[in-house]
Amino acid sequence: MTSAPQTSPPGRTDDELARSDIPAMLRYGLSFAGPHRTALFGDGAVGAAVMLDRLGIRPRAVAFLAKVVRSGGVRYAAELREPVPGDEAVSMVRAWLESAATAVDGVDRDEDAARWLETVAELLGLRHVHRSRVAGE
Repeated sequence: MTSAPQTSPPGRTDDELARSDIPAMLRYGLSFAGPHRTALFGDGAVGAAVMLDRLGIRPRAVAFLAKVVRSGGVRYAAELREPVPGDEAVSMVRAWLESAATAVDGVDRDEDAARWLETVAELLGLRHVHRSRVAGE
C-alpha cells in the first residue's frame, strides 16, 4: 500500500510557516526520504528563511554556514561559537544544527544538511529581492 504524497495546504502565511518545528523537520527530513524530506525542503526551508529574515540575517551568512557544513560536517558546525551573527539567531540555528546532527550518519546526510541550508539562503535572498523591488515600485 502506498500513500499519496503529503502536501501543505495552499496559502500558508509567513506566521504559520515560522511556527514550524524546524528541529523535528531536520531530524525526520534528514533521516527519511519521501514526504519527510519534501516537507524539510519545502515548508521547513521557507519557515527557516522567514525566521532568519525576521532576525535580519543576510543570505550570505547562511550560505557560508552551508559551506562549513559541507566541509566540516553538521556536528562541527553545531559547535561553532557563532554559526550566524546575533545572539537570538545563534541560539535558533544552533538548535537546528544540533537536531540535524542527531540524524546525520555520514557524508551523505551532511551534504543533505548543506543543501538544505543553501535552499534556506536562496529563499532568504528571494525575500530580500522581492522586498527591495516592492519598495522601489
